[in-house]
Amino acid sequence: MAASPHHMTQSAARYSPPAPERIPDRALIMSGFGINSEMETQEALSRAGMDSDIVHINDLIAGRKHLSDYRLLVFPGGFSYGDDTGAGNAYANRVRNNVWDDLEKFMDGDNLVLGICNGFQILANLGLVPAFDKKYCRDIALMPNRRGVLECRFVTLKPVVDNLWTRGIGRIYCPVAHGEGNFYCSPETLQRLKRQKMIAFTYCKEDMSPANGEYPYNPNGSMEDIAGITSADGKVLGLMPHPERAMEFVNLYDWPYRKEQMKREGVPIPAESLNMQLFRNVVDNFR
Repeated sequence: MAASPHHMTQSAARYSPPAPERIPDRALIMSGFGINSEMETQEALSRAGMDSDIVHINDLIAGRKHLSDYRLLVFPGGFSYGDDTGAGNAYANRVRNNVWDDLEKFMDGDNLVLGICNGFQILANLGLVPAFDKKYCRDIALMPNRRGVLECRFVTLKPVVDNLWTRGIGRIYCPVAHGEGNFYCSPETLQRLKRQKMIAFTYCKEDMSPANGEYPYNPNGSMEDIAGITSADGKVLGLMPHPERAMEFVNLYDWPYRKEQMKREGVPIPAESLNMQLFRNVVDNFR
């Protein structure tokens, strides 16, 4: 299901760019048992110009680290606590039962929260998305994939709205790796998500036409092809696919084919993938 190279609008030529200017605001990347994408997330933020700390949930609970020292909170991907009590559920309970007051204060500030894959599941369990009217309750679910198996494949995502997360993004092309990514909510919640322009990304085909639930373009059966949503106030993004796992052009599984096509068409070979724009948007928000 690889997208043909002429659909790609890569502009960065292969070169060694200067190190991005570091900004004083830092990111806190949550860690814990079963989380496995901390380092990729940290690298993506670093390339975009933001320093970060990987912090185990136990260090927050013990007071060795403080959420108030950060501006961006990231729940990265993985299988926290083995997803034994449901995807992201045990980790969400650890947060709610131990650091919820601090998290509410963080949410009241001019801060951002990003949850990727298992992180999206944690956000859903905590009610940080969709968080209508600042009410943190479970209004959505990420159910088992329609085919009943773990899906590991590249997918194409289309931005639905123009906001701080999606700005300048024409498409995202990155892996999914989940067993429970089937987005579901009530018809009333769906209408509100649409009305308030909270659907950030949807799965689509290589030509950017809607997936319309068709496998493998929509890999899990998500209603309305939904791949990511924001909170009602726009400060939280939950996203099932993994842009941090395909930062570079050569991370794309079919990059040799794309490279040869670009060479023949006289198109510069890009250094990084389109997916880095998401992280640059996050960092630019704090500049």
